[in-house]
Amino acid sequence: MSENTIPEVDVSAENPISDNWVWVGPHRPPSPRALFDLMTSQWQVGEPDTAVHPAATHSARRREALSALFPGQVLVIPTGNLKVRANDTDYNFRAGTDFFYLTGCHEPDAVLVLTPNDTGHDATLYVPERRDHRTHEFYTDARYGELWVGPRRGTKEASLYYKIAAADIAMLKTNLESSVAPILTLRGYDTSVDTLVPANELDSKLEQELSELRLVKDAFEIEQLQAAVNYTVKGFEDVVRALSVAVGRGERVIEGIFNLRARVEGNDVGYNTIAASGSNATILHWMRNDGEVRMGDLLLLDAGVECDNLYTADVTRTLPINGTFSPAQRNLYEIVLRAQEAGIAAVKPGAKFLDPNEAAMQVLAEGLYELGILKDAPEVSLRKDKQSYRRYTLHGVSHMLGLDVHDCAHARDDQYYFGELKEGFVLTVEPGIYFQPNDLTVPEEYRGIGVRIEDDILVTATGAKNLSAGLPRDPDEIEAWMKKLWADGVPALGL
Repeated sequence: MSENTIPEVDVSAENPISDNWVWVGPHRPPSPRALFDLMTSQWQVGEPDTAVHPAATHSARRREALSALFPGQVLVIPTGNLKVRANDTDYNFRAGTDFFYLTGCHEPDAVLVLTPNDTGHDATLYVPERRDHRTHEFYTDARYGELWVGPRRGTKEASLYYKIAAADIAMLKTNLESSVAPILTLRGYDTSVDTLVPANELDSKLEQELSELRLVKDAFEIEQLQAAVNYTVKGFEDVVRALSVAVGRGERVIEGIFNLRARVEGNDVGYNTIAASGSNATILHWMRNDGEVRMGDLLLLDAGVECDNLYTADVTRTLPINGTFSPAQRNLYEIVLRAQEAGIAAVKPGAKFLDPNEAAMQVLAEGLYELGILKDAPEVSLRKDKQSYRRYTLHGVSHMLGLDVHDCAHARDDQYYFGELKEGFVLTVEPGIYFQPNDLTVPEEYRGIGVRIEDDILVTATGAKNLSAGLPRDPDEIEAWMKKLWADGVPALGL
């Protein structure tokens, strides 16, 4: 990476512009006027792109739905800013979820404002103007200058692409300060916006209502989620093909191979990939991925591709690294599979969100009791005042899925956790059994085995659709699938 340097000269910051020099900012040497004139002239200017974001009509409908919930109030939804990774380098930017849901915009430092009118709200997308050849930042600003990071959409381009009226972010402060209507702000994304707008006791209601609007996915969202799942299936196939390499080099091979697919097909991974082999599979969010990969062990791969429009899959498979389940591994796997099938069968409109969890836990408790590991009978273990089965199951079975891997987190409990499933909800069903390697309540042959099976389930008008059915779940089918991938001789992506 190049350093952003200009030869130092002896000139005072108190004289920012002169016949010979252009002062470009604090802690930065000035630019010679001759260089400024050279760098900001004789550039061909093209016409703005006339393409329209594929979700523009959906985003407009979503803004209308939000508008109806807050008549007469100004709504301010920022996307967030670039975040420093180290010194003068930033993390890759990801738009704020609610902001993206309402705009489709993936640019940093932007703010959506809904201003009340007689019939609802006017939407304005505030974005920074371009740092193009009209300003010295074009070549002096390593964070935003277009010669450093490429062009982004200014007001004209943003208005055309997102089909929203756009304004310069420099006008945001003046326009908000002149508002006579109460202002609600989505907080925690942009400190400058949080500071600009006084806190309102209804700010949290804005956050809540946005989460609840996102519970039901529209046709565009379902299409994007299916695409993310399809890419994820390819990523799992890549990993299986690379297992022989991973055996010699460790879990990072698995993580790297899957993450490469995520960048080839989509924006990124939707969350940190869990590539847990052997006893690491008993650690729920194992993300260090620095362990060994050994023949005879299981690999628990929990991974999802985030597509270009930021919807993510969330899929888990537990695979025998040598292609064949041992008897002990198969015993546990089949219990978890039966539990997952019971959970998926419980997904339907009108069912409680917790029904899949209760159905799956019933099967897990029964299986653990049949193995002799759970000493309490299932009806005792499952009692709310007992819950002894949870030593081995650890987590619930479902969460919502969408733009966030744990989507709609700020919805009210009566709409989500204690609510009913509705057509258009997308949720995971992911039971698991985890026997820690040092758990003396577990027979030695089972210690250090972790099994989780996770699929992404769409609630339909009549029941449920498994969006990730393209990946086998039955142990016999898994073994046959792995052997076929190896027999095909197709090299793993990137190897």
